[in-house]
Amino acid sequence: MIEVKNLDYTYPGKTKPTIKEVNFNVEKGEIFGFLGPSGAGKSTIQKIIIGILKGYQGQVRVMGENINQINSNYYENIGVSFELPNLYTKFSAMENLSFFRSLYSGKTNDPIQLLESVGLGEHRNTKVSKFSKGMKMRLNFCRAFLNDADLIFLDEPTSGLDPTNARLVKEIILEKQREGKTILITTHNMNVADEICNRVAFIVDGQVALIDTPRYLKLQYGKKQLRLEYIKNNRTEAEDFILKGIGKNQRFLELLKSEQIERMHTQEATLEDIFIKVTGQYLDK
Repeated sequence: MIEVKNLDYTYPGKTKPTIKEVNFNVEKGEIFGFLGPSGAGKSTIQKIIIGILKGYQGQVRVMGENINQINSNYYENIGVSFELPNLYTKFSAMENLSFFRSLYSGKTNDPIQLLESVGLGEHRNTKVSKFSKGMKMRLNFCRAFLNDADLIFLDEPTSGLDPTNARLVKEIILEKQREGKTILITTHNMNVADEICNRVAFIVDGQVALIDTPRYLKLQYGKKQLRLEYIKNNRTEAEDFILKGIGKNQRFLELLKSEQIERMHTQEATLEDIFIKVTGQYLDK
């Protein structure tokens, strides 16, 4: 769906490039995540692929077409949700979606169903000026699905959302993938990437530091051992065991039989741990 080769981009008036020698592919039906701190270049790459930013160097092809040669029909086939809500505050939620829906000539989804899917159905006639930040983010999220696009771009889709609504948004994204949609996400939230992305790309200072699946990265960089926590003399004790041959480890088997086990878990690294180790940088909080 997306093929990027040797991508470079320098903003007008700047001498230092924001994007440098970026290469990646996004397969059809994949959820692909760009991960990195603010200012790393994630949103810039997305804006180039969407067609907002021109004057780049390199090759960008989307759905088989060179992005330099796109016309207005391109926007019939992609859905976009920017990090900052781009809404008309004097309009109601329904009026906003109805207006944006009218800009498409092809098949569109029912705005009422979209609003209900993110818990805004009862607020359909409320002016956006009265919405909280989280409500605006959910309404903005709906915009990306109005035209039933095959390729969807989501910039920080869970930003400003409480855990319940963040979970709702992630479930919708996964449902869209099951429908065959291809989704590109930019985020600094490693938990979001870990839960829903098939592959992730670490972006630092405008360059791709690494691309792989979250599972492989955690296996590669995590400790191949298991921590067993148990209660002894009214205190929690913990012991670590190498995974290889653990089924024959007498101490491990003895603890399972004789002690009150509280929990056990492998010592895998988090995506954030891996990001810091690979890039030497920390993520925004």
